[in-house]
Amino acid sequence: MIITLTTPAMLFPAVSLLLLAYTNRFVTLASIIRTFDPKLEDENITEQITNLRKRIYLIRRMQEAGVVSFFLCVLSMMAIYLEYQQIGSYIFGASLVCLMYSLYLSVREITISCDALELHLQYFSTNFKQRHNKK
Repeated sequence: MIITLTTPAMLFPAVSLLLLAYTNRFVTLASIIRTFDPKLEDENITEQITNLRKRIYLIRRMQEAGVVSFFLCVLSMMAIYLEYQQIGSYIFGASLVCLMYSLYLSVREITISCDALELHLQYFSTNFKQRHNKK
């Protein structure tokens, strides 16, 4: 397959926005973690912290895969520019594989995030039931 210099260039906006979204997720998690008070530890908070650790690890791997994808995309453009068409195509393919891996990790992180919200909602529904039964 012959690709032109513009083919890898089309990934630039997508990968840049993806990395920005990953960074925003990381910043949000960091602010949540900083609000935890270590003195107020119960089973729910312990489970939430475990969940947050998993999510931070996944976000770090998502960012790494996204950056590698971006790097390979630039490298493929350089190879195509220097008229190494076949090598540029292979590097671009590797860039797409890294991007797919990053997106897969993103879906896993979203799933864990939804599980965390469900856990949090169960805690509130339990507290609501307890308060309602006391009246």
